[in-house]
Amino acid sequence: MNCQPHWIRVVYKWLFNDQYCLLCDERTDTSLAVCTACEFELPWLNECCQQCALPLPKTDMSCGYCLKQPPAFERVHAPWFYGFPIDTLIVRFKHNSKWPYGRLLAELLGQSLLDHFNAGNQKPDFLLPVPLSIQRLRQRGYNQAAMLAGWLSQAVAIPCHEQWLVRIQDTPAQQELDAKTRKRNLLNAFCLASDARVQGAHVALVDDVLTTGATAQSLALLLRKAGARRVDVYCLARTAKSEGPSQSRLRER
Repeated sequence: MNCQPHWIRVVYKWLFNDQYCLLCDERTDTSLAVCTACEFELPWLNECCQQCALPLPKTDMSCGYCLKQPPAFERVHAPWFYGFPIDTLIVRFKHNSKWPYGRLLAELLGQSLLDHFNAGNQKPDFLLPVPLSIQRLRQRGYNQAAMLAGWLSQAVAIPCHEQWLVRIQDTPAQQELDAKTRKRNLLNAFCLASDARVQGAHVALVDDVLTTGATAQSLALLLRKAGARRVDVYCLARTAKSEGPSQSRLRER
């Protein structure tokens, strides 16, 4: 007697489930949880600084900040400008545990990076998520950058080393600080794990949003000092300019 349910009706029914867009709740026409119309309307970042991805009127240019003081990282890859609805999706993922939003954004970032690599750009050896302090990790329960890096690692087939970067100081939240204070806030905040092997490697930092670039700069300096050949930054979105405390708190809401 065969007690197993019919595979088409029960066991593999999930294979035939309809996919719905997380933005408009309509049935999608793609394998992702976003429809073509909503994906097209996202705030895509097309013209930006070729180093820090600051939005600019034209492409293939460097912003005044990078010309005046070149960053320790080589290039920032960010698909979107930090505007609606990307800002809402990131906040819900980061602060409200809405993980499907983060997974969707990571998959779209992965597609953007594959196009980037297919165009002849260098592929890094490792992905390194920006770490949280132990105290903040306990409060939030997860590191959104590590989750993004894990999903991204699967999408682009690049190893991810979550434990190589360590945050040794529980500094005040960056969103509450202006650009100058952010830099001071991060002095000696990070270190490399004893088993980290970055000598001669091309590595990419992974985070959700790049605002002033202070965190990326601090980590890039640490990695370059340890012998990394090149450091890139992969993030979901780039803000239009450095924000002051009032703007950052408004964005946080």
